[in-house]
Amino acid sequence: MSAGLQVRGLQKSFGGIIVADDINVDLAPGARVALIGPNGAGKTTFSSLITGKLTPNAGEITLDGQDIRPLGEADRVKAGIAKTFQITTLFRDLTVRDNLRLAAQERDGRARAWFKRADSWAEVEREIDAQLAAFRLEALGDKRVSDLAYGQQRLVEMAMTLMLKPRVLILDEPAAGVPSSDSHLITDAIERLPDDLAVLIIEHDMKLVFRVARSIIVLVNGRILTQGAPNEIAADERVRDLYLGARHHD
Repeated sequence: MSAGLQVRGLQKSFGGIIVADDINVDLAPGARVALIGPNGAGKTTFSSLITGKLTPNAGEITLDGQDIRPLGEADRVKAGIAKTFQITTLFRDLTVRDNLRLAAQERDGRARAWFKRADSWAEVEREIDAQLAAFRLEALGDKRVSDLAYGQQRLVEMAMTLMLKPRVLILDEPAAGVPSSDSHLITDAIERLPDDLAVLIIEHDMKLVFRVARSIIVLVNGRILTQGAPNEIAADERVRDLYLGARHHD
């Protein structure tokens, strides 16, 4: 049985418009793969097919050898596939700690356990402490999310997603909207993610991509143009002409 996420022959079209065309991707445990391409290339569509938001017309999607195509979005999260979003989706009036606690309660089926205090599960509180430490948010745990800088909010979102204990994490433009002065917070956090976690990064920030990715997939018009190590992608004239242009990694 193959470990990790495997995608084979993935196809999706809307009417006569093909948005995913024979896509094959492997995300083994510990993978750090970036998915790049021009606007409209099909990056968001691909991630939506993985998370179950969209249904493919053809192809296979397996997680640790198990077919996950019959599973809806919620069940895929439970199976181990989690995604952060381009626009931060947090409970802004709650504290950082409360946000992480809510994710754990949903994961464990305790969201409606009104008969106990939310902070009464010691093992969950230890998990929260560990995530706060992992993302260097210890000093912000009791602050309301609305009081945090945007870069800090993105870290909270990543920590909240990891409370779901995913095996595959999809980061959808993690640096979007983050000031350049704070972008190091995101790259540092990605580099500190668990070693056994498979990570797919959808990102336009090439500096971030070339720093954290070990493999890069270039998607164009719903089809993989090429994939390889960062130095191979940076040297590919097709990629430089099509997408990276003068900004290509030197």
